[in-house]
Amino acid sequence: MRLLHIVATPRGELSHSLRIANEFIGAVAAGDSAVEVDVLDLYRQDLPAVVGDNIEAKYSLMVGQPIDRGHAESWRQIESLIEHFLTADAYVVTAPMWNFGIPYALKYYIDCVVQPGYLFRYDETGSVVPMVTGKKMVCVTSRGADYSPGGYLHQLDFQEPYLRTVFGFVGITDVSFINAQPMDITPDLRESALAAALAQARELGGSFLPRTGVPA
Repeated sequence: MRLLHIVATPRGELSHSLRIANEFIGAVAAGDSAVEVDVLDLYRQDLPAVVGDNIEAKYSLMVGQPIDRGHAESWRQIESLIEHFLTADAYVVTAPMWNFGIPYALKYYIDCVVQPGYLFRYDETGSVVPMVTGKKMVCVTSRGADYSPGGYLHQLDFQEPYLRTVFGFVGITDVSFINAQPMDITPDLRESALAAALAQARELGGSFLPRTGVPA
């Protein structure tokens, strides 16, 4: 099984969310030594532009027109990124909360890969048909405050709803979240939140794969 780890934190080893994600991945690998982990660090990746030739190619696809020959070479960079995304069997997204949402690098990556005709299409009635089905995703986040349901800050959590929506739109509906929160209030609360998230990561990682070693 190929597990694509999409890293959207620039802090490297200092990142709490990355530490939690690695705990999860370690638990997954402990259950199946054949798991291949492919790390895509968005802050070290030269992502293709979603402007110029590529935005024109995108709009051609959206209206059902072929890509202009003059745009094909540039669009191939987008296609390569999409192919890399689609070859994964399952996904881990590591993303701290930034200003109630996701880091800009992750949004840029999503804008690159979520393209019509590749991750979704429209049928003859204009309805959306997801094209990425049968795959699982775990999103690992860290938040400065506590945005849990029932709390007064929950309504400001635009991170989890967005990620569930955009990946659900293309067919990835089996999405689990590990949210480390609150991380910026006091050292005691931070340590407690981190310990709880690490425990959740180990538990979820241990049950992520069925006995066959293939995502459920």
